[in-house]
Parts: sequence; C-alpha cells; structure tokens
Amino acid sequence: MNNREEDLEVICDDDCGNAPKKQLIKEFNLAFATNNVEFVISCVSDDIKWNIVGDQFIQGKKAFSEALQQMKESNISKIHMKNIITHGRTGAADGTLFFNGGKQIHFCDIIMFTSAGKQAKIKELTSYVIEES
Repeated sequence: MNNREEDLEVICDDDCGNAPKKQLIKEFNLAFATNNVEFVISCVSDDIKWNIVGDQFIQGKKAFSEALQQMKESNISKIHMKNIITHGRTGAADGTLFFNGGKQIHFCDIIMFTSAGKQAKIKELTSYVIEES
C-alpha cells in the first residue's frame, strides 16, 4: 500500500517564505514519506550519491530510483520534521517517521546541492537512520 500525502500527518514548523531550499527539503521528505518516487527523483542530479551510513552506498540516478522502489511498501502514518537548515550549497533535516504498527525511525539527512542557486538539485545525500521499536 502506498501512502498519499493527504493520509499523512505532517508536523513541521512553518518557516519564512524566502527559503526555497528549505521548502524543497520539506517537499522532498514529504514525497519520500508518501512514496512519491517521481518527485523524489526529480529533485536529484544524475550523479546522485546517497550514503545511508552503516547500511549502503548508492550512486547514480538509476540505482537511487531502484532503491526507492524497494522502499515503496512502507506505511508511514506521520512525519515530524524538527529542523530544516540550509546555507549556500548545503542543507540538513532531521525528524522522525512514524509507521503504522508503532515503529519509529529517527533520521538526519545532510544534503549537498549542485549549486547555491534556487533551482539546484541534490547531488549528495548522507542519511543517518536509527530505528526505535
């Protein structure tokens, strides 16, 4: 079963509207939580590098897409994004994913963009993930 954004409880502090990368990171995380693979893929560069620390390293858009497809069956009921921080070519977000059945995953993503520009894509993603049962 795939999640839909309207079925997902979202907790995220509002931020000023003059932070396009913060908005992108928020939308990226929401798309990830709702299995919107097409949107997630649209946010990354062709040479994306994704390091899920202690688990796996994924390189390239095709491998990234395949990894996302394998995660599509998760049933996330709530996402709490605690912090979204950006500066220049870098960004970070941390929060908690709550799954149906009680499982929780705490995450912190460190992001490197292709440039400091508003339309920059994500070129490196380092994810720290801790599961709590």
